[in-house]
This record gives sequence, structure tokens and C-alpha cells, in this order.
Amino acid sequence: MAAIKDTKSFMRITHRYLGYFAAGIMAVYALSGVLLIYRDTNFLKSENKYDVVLKLNMTEKELAKEIKMKNVEFKAGDGDLKTFKEGTYNAKTGEAKYTKMQFPFVLEKFNQLHKSTSTHRYATLNTVFGLTLFFFVISSFWMFNFKSKAFRRGMIYAGIGFVLAVIMVFFQ
Repeated sequence: MAAIKDTKSFMRITHRYLGYFAAGIMAVYALSGVLLIYRDTNFLKSENKYDVVLKLNMTEKELAKEIKMKNVEFKAGDGDLKTFKEGTYNAKTGEAKYTKMQFPFVLEKFNQLHKSTSTHRYATLNTVFGLTLFFFVISSFWMFNFKSKAFRRGMIYAGIGFVLAVIMVFFQ
């Protein structure tokens, strides 16, 4: 490993090796991020049929939570056999038959990276990855001499990127 002489060499060396480390993580996040853009379509998804027995007399919200589906709405006038867009639920027996469009196992696991919360098992990985990306932002400013034309131009592009991101977040 190269010798660390000053802040500039520390940033450059750390940026280099941390970049290699993070490359694999970035590939997974990039793939899952692109897939999440099309989560409202059936792109790469397949239909899976389920036949399960659940609690009796569940409400729409309880059923939705139990089968991990959004917007379950029973159609009117069905008696004990409640019909919803994706299937049926028998309130008397607890039997539910429904279909779900889902990603293959590996792609579904990749997507969980983006959907995790602070209590999820990926929370530590997501935090480390976020801090790594933030380090890349900071350390990239040490890649060029502060007085060089490339650095000044880079600062202009960084400013434009920042302003564009703020505009897209707040004014869309």
C-alpha cells in the first residue's frame, strides 16, 4: 500500500481502496434501484399462486397485512366468501386463495436493500454504504490540486449537480 504523507494522499489512497470494496455493493444497489423504478409494472415478475389458511373474520387491512399486499378491497355482497382483485378470502374458514406478481428470489432479496428500515437486518449495511458514498463525495475533492483548472471546473459541475438534485426533490 502506498505511503500516507498528508491529507491529500490519505484521501486518494482511502478513496481508491474503499472504492474497490464498495464496487460490489454498488452493483447490487444499482441493479435493485433500476428494478424498483419499474415496480409498478410486471417487468421480470412472475405470477405466484397461494392457498393459505389465515385467521377468521379478518378485515381488509388485516388481510392485506397478513398476505403482504397493498390496497386489498373486498367487493360488495359476497357473504362469507370475500372477493378482492387478486383472489378470495373465506371469512368463515380463513382460507385465502390469491395470486401475486413477484420478482425471482434473488432479485427480491436485492430489492430489500432499498426497502429496509432501521430495524431491518440490512440497516447496518445500508448505513455503512451511505457513509462510504458520502466519503467518496468528500474525498473526490482531493483528487486534483485545489488551484487547478480541473478542480475549479469540477466544483462548478458539483454545484450544478447539487442544485439540480435540490430542484428535482423540492419542485417536482
